[in-house]
Amino acid sequence: MAAPQPPPAPPGVTPTVDPVVDEDVYVAPPWAVILHNDDVTTQEFVVWLLVALFGKGYDEATKLMLEVHYLGAAVVAVCAQERAELYVEQVRSYARARGFPLVASCEEA
Repeated sequence: MAAPQPPPAPPGVTPTVDPVVDEDVYVAPPWAVILHNDDVTTQEFVVWLLVALFGKGYDEATKLMLEVHYLGAAVVAVCAQERAELYVEQVRSYARARGFPLVASCEEA
């Protein structure tokens, strides 16, 4: 005996089937952008960069610059991996254009 069939859809109505949805959702981990201290890059440039590129306020930018200066490095942003990699390249580009050896790196947070 064959399995019972559902009743036919009325004319002009397309029957729908609930999609099979995978319950597991993968969320990419955040990445940290880290500025590293050097003996050449001016503090003024680092503050300007943090304000202009990372959108920090002047007080927060100054605090982060001092953290980089005294501790050797500081996390200045946490974002998606692609954005973190772009920040690293932008820091290098801005710094080299102005003659500074400032280095940024990124790692999984």
